[in-house]
Amino acid sequence: MKYYSTFAIFKNTWDQVACAYWQKYPNPYSKHVITEDLISRTVAGKKLISTRLLTKTNRLPKWGYGIFGNNAQHVCIVEESVVDPEKKSMTTYTHNIGYQKFMVVIEKCTYTPSDENKEWTECRKEAWIGSNLTGFSSLLSKFGYERFKANAPRSTKGLQYVIDRLFVPETIPNSNVASQLTISTGDTLDRLTDAAKVKKAQGVAATKAMTDVAMAKKAQGVAATKAKVQEMSAKAKSQTVPQL
Repeated sequence: MKYYSTFAIFKNTWDQVACAYWQKYPNPYSKHVITEDLISRTVAGKKLISTRLLTKTNRLPKWGYGIFGNNAQHVCIVEESVVDPEKKSMTTYTHNIGYQKFMVVIEKCTYTPSDENKEWTECRKEAWIGSNLTGFSSLLSKFGYERFKANAPRSTKGLQYVIDRLFVPETIPNSNVASQLTISTGDTLDRLTDAAKVKKAQGVAATKAMTDVAMAKKAQGVAATKAKVQEMSAKAKSQTVPQL
């Protein structure tokens, strides 16, 4: 039996990681997980104990079909977990219940606050891979080990993906960025104010010009009317009034 272990850090609190874990599937890094079903859930003291059944695709190398045929397309996984919110500890155990004669994979993951930063969470992942198939034990154990090793980072990325979607990080700009933003905003406001003043001045000038034109036209109309009246008056005086 081969043993593998790895270590990962999530720059998120333990509460966030523990909350996101139950919404881990689906995610872009775990497309091989087809179904997940809750089998049981109980509370013992202050601990939450759960059992879930997962169904995953079981992609085989070309030589694997010669051993297993075309029937080994899916495998069922049992996951048992213990969550202790008081101690901020979550431990999960998973193992396959299908094709155990050919290969057994047992995984243990422990999530606790990081010693480096209590606002972060560390995950210690361990796995034991073995096979009891006579003649193929070494080959299958090596294959299982290499596959688990390759998939471990993807599992971490998948959980981080879910965490990032659930908990958007809050960012506060540093003083330099803030000062640049203030200066930029001030410049923009100044430019907008100047532009508004120019437009206002142009509007006033245009209104004055239109008023002058209107007054000129009005004056021309008055003069024309006055001339017409004078003309009609002159004609009336030149006519002879008949005597009765």
